[in-house]
Amino acid sequence: MNLQQCHQDTHEASTIREHRVIGQSALRLHVKAGESLDIRSFDGLQSCELLVLAQGGQPKAMPYDRVPAKQALAQMEQSNASSERLIAQLDGWNISLDLLQQAYAFTSSELPTLYFDEDVTVVVLCCGEDMLVDEQNPITELLVAHHLVSQSDYHDLPAPLAEPVQEIRVPRCSARSYLVKKGEWIQIIDVEGKQCSDFVAFDYDALQQGREVIIDAAGTRTTDGRTTPIPGLHSKFQDAYQKTMLELVQDTVGRHDSFLYACNSKFYEDHGVFGHVNCTDNINNALSEYGVAPRFGWPAINFFFNTQASSCGLITSQEPFSSAGDYILLRAARDLLCVTTACPDDMDPANGWNPTDIHVRVYDADSEFPRSIGHRLTPQELTRMTKQTGFHPRIAALTKQFTEYKGYWVASHYDNWGAKTEYLACREKVAMIDLSPLRKMEILRPDAEAFLQLALTRNVRRMSVNEVVYSAMCHETGGMIDDGTLFRLGEQAFRWICGDAYSLVWLRELAQKTGHRVTIRESTDQIHNVAVQEPNSRALLASLIWTPEHQTELTELKWFHFLVGRLGAEDGIPLMVSRTGYTGELGFEVWCHPNDAPAVWDAVWQAGQEFDIAPMGFDALDMLRVEAGLIFAEHEFNAETNPFEAGIGFTTPLKTQEEDFVGRKAIELQTPASRHQLVGLFIHDNDLVSHGDQVFNGRFPVGVVTSSIYSPLLKKQIAMCRMAPGFVEHGTEVEIGQLDGHKKRIKAEVTTLPFYDPERTRVRS
Repeated sequence: MNLQQCHQDTHEASTIREHRVIGQSALRLHVKAGESLDIRSFDGLQSCELLVLAQGGQPKAMPYDRVPAKQALAQMEQSNASSERLIAQLDGWNISLDLLQQAYAFTSSELPTLYFDEDVTVVVLCCGEDMLVDEQNPITELLVAHHLVSQSDYHDLPAPLAEPVQEIRVPRCSARSYLVKKGEWIQIIDVEGKQCSDFVAFDYDALQQGREVIIDAAGTRTTDGRTTPIPGLHSKFQDAYQKTMLELVQDTVGRHDSFLYACNSKFYEDHGVFGHVNCTDNINNALSEYGVAPRFGWPAINFFFNTQASSCGLITSQEPFSSAGDYILLRAARDLLCVTTACPDDMDPANGWNPTDIHVRVYDADSEFPRSIGHRLTPQELTRMTKQTGFHPRIAALTKQFTEYKGYWVASHYDNWGAKTEYLACREKVAMIDLSPLRKMEILRPDAEAFLQLALTRNVRRMSVNEVVYSAMCHETGGMIDDGTLFRLGEQAFRWICGDAYSLVWLRELAQKTGHRVTIRESTDQIHNVAVQEPNSRALLASLIWTPEHQTELTELKWFHFLVGRLGAEDGIPLMVSRTGYTGELGFEVWCHPNDAPAVWDAVWQAGQEFDIAPMGFDALDMLRVEAGLIFAEHEFNAETNPFEAGIGFTTPLKTQEEDFVGRKAIELQTPASRHQLVGLFIHDNDLVSHGDQVFNGRFPVGVVTSSIYSPLLKKQIAMCRMAPGFVEHGTEVEIGQLDGHKKRIKAEVTTLPFYDPERTRVRS
């Protein structure tokens, strides 16, 4: 290898680019002669419609019958938000109604693989009418694999987010400088995946005055309280004076570095390689025309560099998480001089052992992009970005305090209320909270009951139609995958509502493994929900919910049952209302289509003025659920915790449930006396106790704090704790260890759960 240059071995990349088409949307692809498209349904049940346009925009003849795109046209005729989004998308591509009359339609069982002998444009339509809340036929996503004609085409960039004002290619092992005006947007794209990119930014006006004011990792971490910013509340990159230079708006990866220098000559020399090109020299060269003095090392932000700091402070790194097309989107808070590198490190996993290109796009300040964070259900799948719920327009008018939860933006608390006020409203008056991030899954067909009897710990066969049951879902070790509520809509028709989107993947894999005749489809994008909780919730909703004669009236609805009705009158918005909640109070959840969510919010909010209603965020919800002894994923349970250890042994009736369920054998091998138990703790101190703090008896730990809050009701700090046998009796004195567990001890006393209303009289009232 020539040590004066970056390693130039050919990178053997795949020649397939995958695309996701979400339900009720379309995808446009430009396909070259010799290429092919392979279209598949994520759940095996979604049909599709296609437009194939030759050069000039005219329909191309294919060996299929041309038909009108009935599903797309039906969606467009609805005259609601779903139709408006689709119409805007197709209008932007100049797709007329006439073209939609000349489509190709394919059922879910005959989705095609298409080969093309000339350059074409293909529009994949994944469309259909909105699903009503009592229906179970959602429009779900399609996957499109684009088989490219040559490897070089793999380096084609994803579609721009808007019309760029600058396009800057940063070839492998190099750096480029560029000017950005205040308010403009900077998109830094990993072209092929697993490629790190150092980023340095200068205040351009200060630089003109001879002062070097640069983006500063220490200032950023001090202000944000995080190792690296994330979109949302902790999104600002600061200078050394802790003044904002940039805001992080979108991030598809979430793994970056703000600890270290950009690589320099010493890094390579310490590895016995002399004269290797490095990012520091590349940055120096890129800045030379602006009169910036060269440095030995640049304190850069390194995007896509997968570094972590352990609890003892050790910094480690692994291959980047980024895939082809992953990106960071920043917004400039002032005029900036920026430098972006394509790191030349080919000696360790920092760039997947093979440096590749980085691409930068700059967008006009008038553009608008929503904040979003990328996540993946499985490591190999395409990135999913944070969504807004159907209630977001109303919530955003009341607060700027949002946090990302399970792929959605939710309010942490509300401006002019605050968590404690929202908590008190829920305990004493009435409050409403957006819980739309809950995942909804439709489970149907002849074996639905038998399948769920195996998949869940609860005895599903005992359920009646219109009944709801709370259950755990475990894997073979007995550890909990998720908890949730199961709604029975018919004899072989169920809706599973849970917290973790991965539950959908696991249920599908289980059904395939066991051979049950069952379909499992996600309907989260078609059903959003707001919880109306606490003493006046029944009186509030009774005036709003119309029910047909065959349905139970809301005032008569029993705990853990649901009804299907309308908002206001017989011709009102279709709703499902369940007597469920997560607060330990009398309460209901109102389920509707996202298009109807603003109107539902308005109706509840207006009717609630009589009861001094308050909006409620997740901070207040956490206070309420801890007082009520209700569990939360990755706190009270995880994949290594079975339902008994998580405090919900009642969902796993081993004595009365005779049939097998996944995880039963592992749970039965554990003797009841050997189990850790979930207990409550009264904290005899005002020092804050946190999730993960160890609980001690003398020198040795006997438990761990899973959740803690200050309880306004009890006027003291309380916690839930997973405790070892022998220390679970009411009144047992223990200590919570902080610092190293020994230098600081906080006295606590074991108590039973729940802290609030132990007989559950209020929620049953």
